[in-house]
Amino acid sequence: MTSAEAAPPAGVGRRRAQPRPAVTLRRVLAAEWTKVTSLTSTPWVVVGTTGAASALAFGLGLFAGPGDAVTGTSLAASGNLLAQLGVLVLGVLVGSADFATGTSLTTFAAVPRRLPVLAAQVLVTAAVAALTGLAVLAASVLATAGARRGAGVSWDVADPGDLRAATGYVLFLTGAAVCGLALGALLRRPLAALTTGVVLFLLVEQVLAANPGRVTDTVRAFLPGSGTRLFADDTQLAALAGGDGPDLGAWGGGLVLGAWCAVLVLLAGYRLVRRDIT
Repeated sequence: MTSAEAAPPAGVGRRRAQPRPAVTLRRVLAAEWTKVTSLTSTPWVVVGTTGAASALAFGLGLFAGPGDAVTGTSLAASGNLLAQLGVLVLGVLVGSADFATGTSLTTFAAVPRRLPVLAAQVLVTAAVAALTGLAVLAASVLATAGARRGAGVSWDVADPGDLRAATGYVLFLTGAAVCGLALGALLRRPLAALTTGVVLFLLVEQVLAANPGRVTDTVRAFLPGSGTRLFADDTQLAALAGGDGPDLGAWGGGLVLGAWCAVLVLLAGYRLVRRDIT
C-alpha cells in the first residue's frame, strides 16, 4: 500500500476547526451584563443602598415640622449621601473586578481590542445604577410620606419641579456610578478607587461648603458633586445662585458631572489601551 493510498481523504477522521465567533459590542455587552448581575455583591449593594438611603431620609424626616424650610423634594432626597456612597461602591466594584480577581487576562484575551469591554461596563453600570436610583427614589418618597404630612408639604411626580428633581436624582446617581466605574478601571484597586471617589464627591464638597467664599464656591461648582443641583429644589437653587460661585442652574450642574464622567472614562480607556492589563 502506498502512502497515497494509506492517507485518508481530506477532512476524514479529523474535526474541522470551528470559526471563532466575531467579537461584537452586543456580545461583549451580554457577557458583562451576565458578569455583573451574577455577582453576589450586586444585589446586596442595590438593596443596601436602597434601604440605607431611604432609612436616612426617614430618620431626617422625623425632625421636620410645620414652618421648617423643607420641601417635598428636599425630604425625598435627604438620603442622598448614602445613596451616593452606594452607587460609587457599585461602580468601583464593576470597574476593578477583573483586575482585583485576576481575570483581566482572560477577559482581554477574549476581547483583544479592550475598549469594547470598558464601553460595555459603562452601559451595564449605568443601567444598574439607574434602576437603583429609581428604587432609592421610590423607597425614599414612601419613607418620608409621614414627614411631608407633618410638615405640610407635598411631593407629586406630575408637578414639573418634582418631576425635574426626580429625573435629576436618578441621573445624578447614574453619573456617580459611572465615575466610580471609571475610577475602578483607572486605578484598578477597589480601596484606592473608592477612597478617591469619596474624596471627590463627598469630602472636598463638605469641607468647601463649610468655608464659603468666592474661591471655594467656584471650586465647588466644578466638582462632580455639583451634579446634586440636578435634584435641588427651587429654594436650594436660589441659595446657590446667590453665592459667590457661578450660577450653573440645575442642568449646568448635570453637565459638570457629565464632563467628569467623560474625562475619567477617557483616562481609564487610555490606560487600558496603552498600559499592561495586570
